[in-house]
Amino acid sequence: MTLFDLNNAKNQPLAERMRPRTLDDFIGQEHIVGKGKLLRRAIEVDQLTSSIFYGPPGSGKTTLAYIIAQLTKASFVRMNAVTSGVAELREVLKAADDRRKLYGQATYLLLDECHRWNKAQSDSILPAIEDGLIRFIGSTTENPMISMTPAIVSRCRLFAFRPLKDADVETALRRAIADTDNGVGMMNVQVDEDALLHWVRSASGDVRMALNALELASLTTATQGGVIHITQEIAEDSIQQPVIKVDDNLFYDMLSAFCKSLRGSDSDAALLWFSRLLYAGADPRLLSRRIIAHASEDVGLANPMAMLQAVAAAHALEFIGMPEARLPLTQAIIAVCESPKSNSVVSAMMAALADAEKGQLGAVPEYLRDSSYSGHERINDTSGYLYPHDFEGHWVAQNYMPQGFEDTVYYRPGTLGFEKEIRKKKG
Repeated sequence: MTLFDLNNAKNQPLAERMRPRTLDDFIGQEHIVGKGKLLRRAIEVDQLTSSIFYGPPGSGKTTLAYIIAQLTKASFVRMNAVTSGVAELREVLKAADDRRKLYGQATYLLLDECHRWNKAQSDSILPAIEDGLIRFIGSTTENPMISMTPAIVSRCRLFAFRPLKDADVETALRRAIADTDNGVGMMNVQVDEDALLHWVRSASGDVRMALNALELASLTTATQGGVIHITQEIAEDSIQQPVIKVDDNLFYDMLSAFCKSLRGSDSDAALLWFSRLLYAGADPRLLSRRIIAHASEDVGLANPMAMLQAVAAAHALEFIGMPEARLPLTQAIIAVCESPKSNSVVSAMMAALADAEKGQLGAVPEYLRDSSYSGHERINDTSGYLYPHDFEGHWVAQNYMPQGFEDTVYYRPGTLGFEKEIRKKKG
């Protein structure tokens, strides 16, 4: 290593300097790199095939790729899908081909943000993966089954990285505080336990965020008596409020969890997902529409008031706006969750639509046809229509179905709430 390289390394961010160099130092992800796990075995014997690492930021995807580079005898090249194109890829592939021919050396290609490559870019790397010219490692925060081309995904093993546990983040922080070579140990930093705990909780499993906070606090806190003392107040100032990074996948996952919590009658879970979606910037009108939909889909006539609550909350949102409308929206969420459940409305709708889409419904019975225009009697005999209000109870037995559907039943009342009364009435 040259003097220039040494100075450059010292100027790197703390999170970069503290990257683990071995599998034993790697933090978290025991489900894929723990002792005896497939990925660990493949790395240790230098037989890792093309793979995609996906998971949240700061969970160790790039770090593990660097460890693979350290442990294997292969060459290692890193590219970023945001800034790299086909021309740069061709240069990488040519160099990989030369290494294989001259030295028999394999090449790992780490592609950060791999979901950002379009189909043409992805197709350009397929022959190299199939031929074994490169061992591809894609790193992404998005679900590759949705965000990447199927051709790439089908040729790679998928490894899902999970958010790190609080204990993992704490381990990384304590290492950095004690490390006198790459960490802040040389600065004689003392961190109060409550300050450390605040970083751990605020990082939400993102080690990079926690280490960045430690570095910022260490560099900006004055030395007193040769010690940099970091209190909880300093820790709070050094880390930003957690931000929910909502890409398309996470947004729809949270929205799905919100909807399923409404259906599952869990008010607490529904309110938490509702709050997270709002905090992440979701349009409250979208959430309001979902509440209305579920008031019919999952409650329906078991509690007709749930629909009124949901629609009233939507009107309140338009009338008073946010943040005040959070209250009526919360009320509507609780009303839907705590109502007796019935899917008879949506079942009736889907069954009727299915028949309508098939066609061949038969003609409208003559006595049900339009009789509001002059001369209708010359075309249709509507005299057989029975006006319900002329009969006791304002109801009379009468077929309203087209021919062939006389005995068809779409709406079948449930057994809970108001539908019990409807069920009795229908017999």
